[in-house]
Amino acid sequence: MSITPSKTSRDPLQAYRSKRNFAATPEPEDSVNPGAGEPSFVVQKHWASSLHYDFRLELDGTLKSWAVPKGPSLDPAVKRMAVQVEDHPIAYADFEGTIPDKQYGAGKVIVWDTGRWTPVGDAIEGYRTGNLKFELHGHKLQGRWVLVRIKGKSEKQQPWLLIKEKDAFVRSAAEFSVVDEQPDSVLPLGNPASSATRSPGAAGSLPPEAVKAALPAKLIPQLATLAVGPPYDAENWIHEIKFDGYRMLARIDGKTIQLLTRNGHDWTAKLLPLKRSLARMKLPAGWYDGEIVVPDADGIPDFGALQRCFETRATDEVLFYVFDLPFVDAHDLRGAPLHARRAMLQRLLGERASDVVRFSEVFDGPIDSVLSSACKLGLEGVIAKRRDSTYQSSRNSDWVKLKCSQRQEFVIGGYTDPQGTRAGFGALVLGVHDAQGALLHAGNVGSGFSDRALQDIHARLIASARSTSPFAASAAIEGHPHWVDPVWVVEVSYGEWTQAGRIRHGVFRSLRSDKQARSIVRETPLRLDAPEPLSTATSKVAPGLLASLRVTHPERVVDASSGVTKMEMLRYYALIGPLMMKHLKGRPVSLVRAPDGVDGHQFFQKHADTDKLPGVRQLDPRLNSGHPPLIEVYLAQGLLSSAQWNVIEFHTMNSGTASLVPDRLVFDLDPGTDVAWKQVQEAAQLTRSFLEELGLRAFLKTSGGKGLHLVVPIRKGHEWDAAKGFSQAIVQHMAKTIPERFVATSGPKNRVGKIFIDYLRNGLGATTVCAWSARARPGLGISVPVGWHELDTLRGGDHWTVRNAHERLALGNKPWDGYARAAHGLRAPMQTLGYQVGK
Repeated sequence: MSITPSKTSRDPLQAYRSKRNFAATPEPEDSVNPGAGEPSFVVQKHWASSLHYDFRLELDGTLKSWAVPKGPSLDPAVKRMAVQVEDHPIAYADFEGTIPDKQYGAGKVIVWDTGRWTPVGDAIEGYRTGNLKFELHGHKLQGRWVLVRIKGKSEKQQPWLLIKEKDAFVRSAAEFSVVDEQPDSVLPLGNPASSATRSPGAAGSLPPEAVKAALPAKLIPQLATLAVGPPYDAENWIHEIKFDGYRMLARIDGKTIQLLTRNGHDWTAKLLPLKRSLARMKLPAGWYDGEIVVPDADGIPDFGALQRCFETRATDEVLFYVFDLPFVDAHDLRGAPLHARRAMLQRLLGERASDVVRFSEVFDGPIDSVLSSACKLGLEGVIAKRRDSTYQSSRNSDWVKLKCSQRQEFVIGGYTDPQGTRAGFGALVLGVHDAQGALLHAGNVGSGFSDRALQDIHARLIASARSTSPFAASAAIEGHPHWVDPVWVVEVSYGEWTQAGRIRHGVFRSLRSDKQARSIVRETPLRLDAPEPLSTATSKVAPGLLASLRVTHPERVVDASSGVTKMEMLRYYALIGPLMMKHLKGRPVSLVRAPDGVDGHQFFQKHADTDKLPGVRQLDPRLNSGHPPLIEVYLAQGLLSSAQWNVIEFHTMNSGTASLVPDRLVFDLDPGTDVAWKQVQEAAQLTRSFLEELGLRAFLKTSGGKGLHLVVPIRKGHEWDAAKGFSQAIVQHMAKTIPERFVATSGPKNRVGKIFIDYLRNGLGATTVCAWSARARPGLGISVPVGWHELDTLRGGDHWTVRNAHERLALGNKPWDGYARAAHGLRAPMQTLGYQVGK
């Protein structure tokens, strides 16, 4: 590799000097000696006769220079024209200022990016032959690039192409333009490669989406969803090994190192050799997400060997494969794309080599071939991750599991007696939880156990014995099993599920002490050929409706914080229509309009002229005698015509449209200031428990805002005053019983540090935001039905938004299965509480 000045009698800066009057221009006349180490590069944004970007590389004693009219692109498919211009002095790399009128290149110049560059191969030879490959280490431009000359040397100004090569720093031009997103000078940031001992932040390698933030004490990891097959857009995904081990997160804060399971249990004391290895690496403060494994003789992760390490308390053989970096160096990286987080992680681990802590590599090639190879090697499968996805503390479709065999976790609810000479037990009675948290029988498993496993599991089950079945009352289980508390989790492979919801040909794989029993549900494989992201999706669910609608000002930004436009709002409601209509149709509705976006004035309308709102109709005036007629959205088309009318929120009453008689109760958990989200989650469980004591079943949904909604279906039979009075009595009882958590009086001053359970939504005319409706507030959160087993995984009432709603479409309304059948009369609950109608 050669980058130093060659011996020549020709002045390489003659053309540069001949074009400039240095008495008039502030540009530097002389060069400087090349610096030690890697050569520098600079990209200067130049407002001359037309805006362009000057791309310069320190090579052969000068800055080789190209004018790039449109600026660099991080998309390898976008090849930018780069016209070679005269060499510039190395001192020019620091130049910012204004070149005066009538001078060559007159106009403003800023240093748009700067840093060091590393040639790939012989730089002088690559430049001579017109194929110069290199790596950039700047504030904005990083990774591998190539300059390719496209015409012969006879041209006065030789045209080249500047092309980003495929690596972890690639960004699609359709979703990111580095010149538009990061338009300003980087000189205040300093040289991104000025120190060999730099921190990630000082290195300038932090992705632009990084946000300054204190290192959180806790972190819920992102989880993968089981998929039925590979993604259809495989080029947008990366593929890693599905490790057969324990999920582990390392929290490093100076000399304090913690090793935590996915459920937040501290295993540092069990993994002291790993802790010592991490300490020697001196990694910057952050959260490092990965998996611990123990390899067999062939290097394949062996889960049994990993368990034996913990049983014998000898964990020297444990390896830590790290695959993500959600926090580092006082910055929150969760909003950055996966490829940027992994690139930073790979660099950090590469600079601090360790045989114990390893970077989880990706596999190139077609996903079918990668999965086939993984299965042949005896691996559990492959994890596919959307390369542009953010880090979310939930299970979603950005990370998917592709397994070599059908395999998942089950809860042990009981066991049968052994037959013949077998010790311990005959088979385990297995279960999974439904959306409401009830344990459903999922079959038995009686094979795959070693003698040691039979003895060990049997001893645990005896200690967890109980006299009653933990399964749902409807579960018909043959024989006379011994029942146990549903706290133990096993991993089982199986052949198939029957129509009755039982597994066939089950084989025991392992006991899983790292997973909570209450989180175990039947894994429903996700198809990845739909839906498309909302930003590009068309109205598949309502063919022709969106195309036939005349949308005014589709480009208008509805929410500045997310950048969502009016057209994206219409696409959202087109996509979500069938799910939302299950909650919207047949109920009087109120509309929240925001013509100037969520930051502007908003209108709340219960009545409207529906002549110009197809799919929306006025109800019989007699239904609400003495008042203007109420309205109903009775067709999915009404969602779109309303959104065109700048409606963002849809609120429904607690009654149908046939008669205004309450058919549900709503309890809105409204947290005051200084209330942590964990308190809201606990409040939801406490409220649910009390409602169950009264014989009432509550269904859960996010509010799209700060809190949660508990919705209780009831049988018709009581008037509004009785329904509202009873719900108020429930809230007053909660506030009296647990005054440190709850308050029964509304108002900000009353809610400081506490939660107001809003019962006022149960009066005549009151409404609650409809499931799947967006909220007219920054971020455009949406209200989504969830199962009780998902409560711990939620990160807020706005866990889902208009932008990421597609992650939830596959599950849809399933968490509310059984809603209609769960309706209960209020007479008995009122008697239990001691509430008297009219009191």
